[in-house]
Amino acid sequence: MAYSIRTYGDPVLKSKASPITDVDGKLVRLVNDMFTTLRQNGLGIALAAPQIGVQKQIFVWDLDEQQEVIFNPEIIESDGEWVYDEGCLSIPGLYVEMLRPKTVLMRGVDINGEIIEREADELEARMYQHELDHLHGVLMFDRMQPEQRKQAMAEFRRLEREAGAKAPAQSESRLRRLRLT
Repeated sequence: MAYSIRTYGDPVLKSKASPITDVDGKLVRLVNDMFTTLRQNGLGIALAAPQIGVQKQIFVWDLDEQQEVIFNPEIIESDGEWVYDEGCLSIPGLYVEMLRPKTVLMRGVDINGEIIEREADELEARMYQHELDHLHGVLMFDRMQPEQRKQAMAEFRRLEREAGAKAPAQSESRLRRLRLT
């Protein structure tokens, strides 16, 4: 079953998710549904449970056709800096240059209950950091400097008005890349 993606303004996106204490059949179904939701959306590479209204510390990703899930993730090391256009399924159509650490080491638990670590750089590292933010109720807007946030919010509101005036389907031609200082 696919879920609807919660978008900016939904209070569930600003709440901290609860840790996973037990992996059971219900949780496995939720993970499968999250992958279905991610595939049906077609524009994202990862999805955190709060983005579908589930306040649990889970995120899934499908990067280079490698599907994975992690529970209770945490970044235990990071290094460097990398600026890149970042987007979010919960803030559709908006891409903003964001500065984040270039490399990270993430630790969490896999679907078998085993502790895992993932070392990543650039896009994969950014994805881990972005999804971890969702688990803590943090959105891209929260990571921006005040002037950058003001500009991004104005652009997002414009995109919302444009989407309201057109068909609800999101097309690549409607996506805006916003370079803010």
